[in-house]
Amino acid sequence: MKRRALLLWAAAPALARAEDEVEANTATRADLESLPGLGPALVQRLLAARPFADWADLMRRVSGVKAATAKKLSAAGLRVGGAPFASGAGSEPR
Repeated sequence: MKRRALLLWAAAPALARAEDEVEANTATRADLESLPGLGPALVQRLLAARPFADWADLMRRVSGVKAATAKKLSAAGLRVGGAPFASGAGSEPR
């Protein structure tokens, strides 16, 4: 019993993070609109452009999403292919 409690306690931070993350490729409209910075118009553009290969693909195909916006959305929990936005190689539009 103590071992199970210890495992749950150790996994709690990872579980909490997973619940806060929203996958751009599979999220519902309501999930996307629940994130700060994603209003109805941007959500509609995201839904219409899915699926995305990565953040660079999303930024290339969704107007209004550049590196600064991607960074904010990622900090709010948006993920593309399970990955947060990372500035640098592969994250900037080509």
